[in-house]
Amino acid sequence: MISPTPITRTVLITGCSSGFGEATARLFAACGWNVVATMRSPEVGTELAALDRVLVTRLDVQDPASIEAAVAAAIARFGRIDVLVNNAGFGLFGVFESTPRDKVLEQFEVNVFGMMDVTRAVLPHFRANRSGVIVNVSSGAGVFALPMISLYCASKFALEGFSESLSYELAGLGISVKIVEPGGVTSTNFGQRSGQEASIGRTLPDYEPFVTAANAVFAGLRTSRASATSEEVAKVIHTAATDGTDRLRYVATEDIKPLVAARRESSEDEYLAFMRERVTPKL
Repeated sequence: MISPTPITRTVLITGCSSGFGEATARLFAACGWNVVATMRSPEVGTELAALDRVLVTRLDVQDPASIEAAVAAAIARFGRIDVLVNNAGFGLFGVFESTPRDKVLEQFEVNVFGMMDVTRAVLPHFRANRSGVIVNVSSGAGVFALPMISLYCASKFALEGFSESLSYELAGLGISVKIVEPGGVTSTNFGQRSGQEASIGRTLPDYEPFVTAANAVFAGLRTSRASATSEEVAKVIHTAATDGTDRLRYVATEDIKPLVAARRESSEDEYLAFMRERVTPKL
C-alpha cells in the first residue's frame, strides 16, 4: 500500500521585509513549508522570492484591500493557510505629551487594528478547515511597562489582552492562538525606526532632564544584557506554531526573563519596587 504524500503546510507572515518577519520566513522555508511572505513593498523581497515555495506579496496592515488580496493570493497559490504570524509593527519612542495624535493613531492602527484585520481576514478559512494557528508577536513591553515607550507598551498590552481573549473564543473551533514575547534584538531595524519616530515629537522643556536621564538608563540596560538575534526569535515563533500544545505565551529572549518574572511571579509592591529601581531615572 502506498502511503499518502504528506500535505505541505502553509504559513502567512506579515512584516517580512526585515527583522523577525524575514528571519521567520527563511526558517519556515528551510523547514519545507510553503511561505507567504508579505510586506508593504514587495519589491524589496527579491531574495525571499527566490527561495523554493515562497510567495512574496503585498500586504499593508493599514490597507484592508491589500489584506484581502494577500489572503486570496495565498490560498490561490498553495490551496490553504495553516498558520498566521502577525509580526508587522513598529514602536514610538518619546514622552506621551509631546507625541502628535496622528502618530498615536498610527501606532494602534499598525500594532493593534492592523493585526486584528489580518486575523479577521484569515479566520473564515481557519473555521472552514476547523484548524489553524495564529501567532501574534508581542514584546516584553506587552508584559511590563517602560518609560519613553508608553504608546508602544499600550499597543502591545492591547495585543496581549486581545490574543488571550481570542484564544478562548477559538479553542472549540480547533484554532490556537499563541503570543511570542521578544525583548531587545540587535538584528532588526526596529530601533532605527523608533529613533526616526522619536524625532517627530518635540520634547517639552519640562521633560528634558527626565529624557536625558531615561536615555542613560536605556543605554545601560542595552549594554548590560546580551541581545538575541532575529533568527533566535524566529525559532521561538516556529516552536509556537508547531508544538501542538495549548500553551499561550512564549518568552523569546533571555534578556527580559528577569523583568517578566518580576511582573508575573511577585506581588504588585515587589514588582513596582523592582522596576522603579531599574528604570526610573535618577534626576
